[in-house]
Amino acid sequence: MALMMSVSGVRGVIGETLTPTLAAELGCAFGTMLGGGTVVIGRDTRPSGPMIQAAVVSGLLATGCEPILLEVASTPAVGLMVRRHRAAGGIVITASHNPIAYNGIKFLTDEGLAPPPERAQRLYDLHARKAFRLVDALTICQPVCDASAAAVHVEAALGIAAPSKVAARRYRIVLDSINGAGGVEGRMLLEKLGCAVIPVNAEPTGRFAHAPEPIAENLTQLCEEVRRHHADAGFAQDPDADRLAIVDEQGRFIGEEYTLALAAKHLFGVLPGPTAANLSTSRMIDDLAAAAGGSCKVYRSAVGEANVVAAMKANGCVWGGEGNGGVIDTRVGVIRDSLTAMVLVLQLMGSTGKSISQLVTEIPSYTMIKTKFECSKERIARVLQAVKDKYRDSKINDVDGVRVDLPDGWAHIRGSNTEPIIRIIAEAVTPQRADALVAEMKAVMDAVG
Repeated sequence: MALMMSVSGVRGVIGETLTPTLAAELGCAFGTMLGGGTVVIGRDTRPSGPMIQAAVVSGLLATGCEPILLEVASTPAVGLMVRRHRAAGGIVITASHNPIAYNGIKFLTDEGLAPPPERAQRLYDLHARKAFRLVDALTICQPVCDASAAAVHVEAALGIAAPSKVAARRYRIVLDSINGAGGVEGRMLLEKLGCAVIPVNAEPTGRFAHAPEPIAENLTQLCEEVRRHHADAGFAQDPDADRLAIVDEQGRFIGEEYTLALAAKHLFGVLPGPTAANLSTSRMIDDLAAAAGGSCKVYRSAVGEANVVAAMKANGCVWGGEGNGGVIDTRVGVIRDSLTAMVLVLQLMGSTGKSISQLVTEIPSYTMIKTKFECSKERIARVLQAVKDKYRDSKINDVDGVRVDLPDGWAHIRGSNTEPIIRIIAEAVTPQRADALVAEMKAVMDAVG
């Protein structure tokens, strides 16, 4: 895999594209861009994490920064601690849902969120030019440690809950933390909410018990454990704990799109108002907004957490998220957060007295298909224009590729930022119509030379 450098950070294969030398230079570039100051650093549990962290810290120290080491911490916890320490920025050593061979470096602003594209580009330009501002020996600081991230994160998540309503239900929850960074935080939260927790893959070894992305084919063990323990739900985190997938009380994976939908069902009731989601997120959230009425509406953004947060800020949204299991509630933080998602879903269950499967049946159901095809970057622009031309009489959003909304479904076609591919996502009431929408988009692409 080639090294990926994007607004979401840097990601590569350890010993091949992501090396300690590169990590140290990126630390220098980030420290130079910040001009020194406090930088909060956390990591997921991958075995390569301490090595990459040490290299990044050396770069930060060389540019006069003051590193605060959280050691193992979830990505949302790192974002929260950036604000708690009033730091100049933050860094998370994580490759998110990628396999163990990978690791990455995610940069955060002083608000604890991913940087806007222009700021990320400035960082990479500094790195490319090796334009580092290095300090002398007497200016170099000593790193300090802060072991409070888990407790701080849990208390923040509890702050948006009414714990007694959840505790009264005495829920049994199976928690699969994929041997990642979220196990300690997730279990602490659930126990404080009065849940009986059955931990699965809870040891923070970074040696993932299954493929780490929280999708159906990787969560068969969680489904079996929910059935075996007669649990009320199964929660699955990804390695850095910013995403949550859910298994219902019957041991069925309900689909990662339902995480945001269930959170929205609760939040439209207690915090009516606008929300934001990216263009590839299910129409379920639009249906829930329409049912709630009043000021409840959905603003769509380009794909990417930073873009969703920007749309939230622009439109006065307290919460929002992405359909990959990522819920953002600004009362806790401005990063996707599996703990926030757990709190909101349990609050919905507790306040309604309904099971996950019952709540799912109350939300309009769709079929979503995600595909990708090879397509040169030069051709992608022509394909997108052809789609806009074909559907010019339909509702179109072109903030990120092109999304076409039709009465019976929608399709989103966009080029990758890192690979010569084009992605097509379609959603409709029936699988047949979703397939047809993908086929329509593919036909447009094939007709473009």
